[in-house]
Amino acid sequence: MDGLVIKNTGSWYIVLTDDNREISSKIKGNFRIKGIRTTNPVAVGDRVSLTVNPDGTGFITAITPRKNYIIRRASNLSKESHILAANVDRAFLVVTLDHPATSTTFIDRFLASSEAYSVPVTIVFNKVDLLDDDESRELLDAVDYLYSSIGYDTMRICAKNGEGIEQLANKMSGNINLLAGNSGVGKSTIINDLIPGSMARTAEISQLHDTGQHTTTFSEAYPLAGGGWVIDTPGVKGFGTIDFQRNEVAHFFPEIFRISADCRYGDCTHTHEPGCAVLNALEENMIARSRYNSYLSILEDTDPEKYRKPF
Repeated sequence: MDGLVIKNTGSWYIVLTDDNREISSKIKGNFRIKGIRTTNPVAVGDRVSLTVNPDGTGFITAITPRKNYIIRRASNLSKESHILAANVDRAFLVVTLDHPATSTTFIDRFLASSEAYSVPVTIVFNKVDLLDDDESRELLDAVDYLYSSIGYDTMRICAKNGEGIEQLANKMSGNINLLAGNSGVGKSTIINDLIPGSMARTAEISQLHDTGQHTTTFSEAYPLAGGGWVIDTPGVKGFGTIDFQRNEVAHFFPEIFRISADCRYGDCTHTHEPGCAVLNALEENMIARSRYNSYLSILEDTDPEKYRKPF
């Protein structure tokens, strides 16, 4: 029997079978994904095979090969990873520039991982109603232009009053979509707007630290009225990259990769080499300093000593 994993509750997975049954399933004891050390060998969005037990529960026995997935480092001192979702047609990265503010470093790390695993991304600027002065609106325009000029799809919404939700629903229709972002950026409110009655939990922003509170504990896929699914994921503070090779990192920054074709050396790291076209472009403001700093931070992730556990 085959089906789609629609929810991860820790040790259990909810599988929607092809005959439209929801079966609580566990991984068969000796079943693991080869070559990937993950906290969750099975992810929401996976197509799986399972056997059904007499009590109505199931055992997942195989995973259909994935077309892609979104993965992040499980923790700063861990070599393990966590798969947010698999077989994603598009990821929607929800960011806010105030209450709370999403850092460009977080955005860039998510985008680089999406590039690495072939997942298209739309950047969704939420809570635009809070940007009610000239300085805030200019910041929104600048950040929007930064990413749209690179080639990323962007849009602006206000989930609180429903502005832009219809446009978002149209983009998602018929696809498997991932909704990701920091805690507090409004993912659960967006889910409730897209799917009235879904009752995704929301929480107030912490007044002390202006940060979100975790309301989504595990990933879950919700069916969309127009067909397809939207996968809600727990909010994350950071986005540690994993399995990147130093010579590949520039490939995941489209504007850096394009310019790197003119570097003097084919193995240029774009950090110190003479004749580096990327460093020249940086000086001429053809590459955003924030993007370059994010590139350097991921190069640091590839240092094998960074995540070595202390004795």
